[in-house]
Amino acid sequence: MARKQLTLPRLGELELAVLEYLWTAHSADVQQTHAAVGARRGISPNTVGSALERLYKKGLLGRDKVSHAYRYWAVDDRETFQARRVVEAAGGVRALGKSGLLAAFVDLVADSDEQALGELERLIRAKRKESST
Repeated sequence: MARKQLTLPRLGELELAVLEYLWTAHSADVQQTHAAVGARRGISPNTVGSALERLYKKGLLGRDKVSHAYRYWAVDDRETFQARRVVEAAGGVRALGKSGLLAAFVDLVADSDEQALGELERLIRAKRKESST
């Protein structure tokens, strides 16, 4: 199984707003996205379409052609995207372990929420089982 590249491309305000909309709508075309995001900003459907195209080229959106228009959707869910941003802000996956940040995170969870620590343990077991099959 190929591993996903964790580094995120730089995103503008409109691109982030489009992603937020698509996480809620699940999929949309240019006109729907413009109605939800672009109209209140006073920008044209072409500008919204360009943002969708940029996000697609950056690997953050998928798309299917339906009739004469594309329907776009976010490749990652909001939680995965946010986790990728946190990892990147920490200096990358390798830096998490080397800097002690990962251990500090586990300590923080353990000190504040025993139930979350149990969930973290369950997730780790499930991922190890998945990796070994």
